[in-house]
Amino acid sequence: MVRRRAASRPSFRVPPMHSSDEIRASKTPAPAASASASASVAASVAPWRAPQQRMNARAWFLLGLLALLWAGSFLSNRAALVEVGVLTTVAFRVAGGALALWLWIALRGLPVPRDPRLAGRFMIMGFLNNIIPFTLIVWGQTRVESGLASILNAATAIFAVLVAALVFDDERLTVDKAAGVALGFAGVALATGAGALLALDPRALGQIAVLGASLSYALAAAYARGAVRGLRPEVAAAGMLTAASLVMVPAALLVEGVPGLAYAPATWAALFYLAFMASALAYLLYYAVLQAAGAGNLSLVTLLIPPVAIALGAAVYHEALPLHAYGGFALLALGLLVLDGRLGWPGRRR
Repeated sequence: MVRRRAASRPSFRVPPMHSSDEIRASKTPAPAASASASASVAASVAPWRAPQQRMNARAWFLLGLLALLWAGSFLSNRAALVEVGVLTTVAFRVAGGALALWLWIALRGLPVPRDPRLAGRFMIMGFLNNIIPFTLIVWGQTRVESGLASILNAATAIFAVLVAALVFDDERLTVDKAAGVALGFAGVALATGAGALLALDPRALGQIAVLGASLSYALAAAYARGAVRGLRPEVAAAGMLTAASLVMVPAALLVEGVPGLAYAPATWAALFYLAFMASALAYLLYYAVLQAAGAGNLSLVTLLIPPVAIALGAAVYHEALPLHAYGGFALLALGLLVLDGRLGWPGRRR
């Protein structure tokens, strides 16, 4: 992969969002419309020792709510798959999320750019940040538990560090970063089970699919760093979800046919949740958390999502993960803390 010099430092560690619209549009992180494209994506291209804001009760509440919303997407995927196909589930999510965000933009009177070049960028972002990862995760969840999918999806930050090191001159793989990546991959290996992926059975393929989604999110983070610079985050997110809808809705109709729509209430609730709660609302809440907690603390949401998803899966579907999955998450969490700068060797240059 060709290395290129970034125009500026990565955009995740930003000032609180009480500045002007122009500053907010140019310095907020690239849009993230799913659990794994949350702080784990943004933090993966961040300066590692940015100052941490003090967390108050409101900030902790918002952070926990965001983790709950994104963790619930794994549970909702499983619920929707009872009656809805993989492609149709993804189509409902991206189309509904786009509709909700455009309504928000209209109500707020936010400016919409007219540059035709943005259409191609939105399409690339739609593929990397929505179409590919959403489809792989939903398909993967036909074969693995929602809790395990959330653990593997947290590997996004690990992949993104490697992608950023390959692409950007100012994101070199330092000793601490390499240690965090090594711990993260050790956690992934332990969570999946020793040699389990080599079996290529349905469960192994499901795990590979979720890991593929994490890699796609990492590529999206690197691409978004320059592709949507200067756009309001709401507009950028609505644009990429709209582009994803233009692909996924026809694809779902072509492959899975016109949905019957006579779904059970639980299925409709799952689809509504994916589109409006886990995508549109969670995305807007992401920036509220950024303002209340600061970028340095926002990355904690990456560590909160898997435990919440595991608990939800156990409570609703009686999922029981093997002990090595929990051990793998512990190693992965340790790696993420090293990458985030909360753990490391004193005096070591990051």
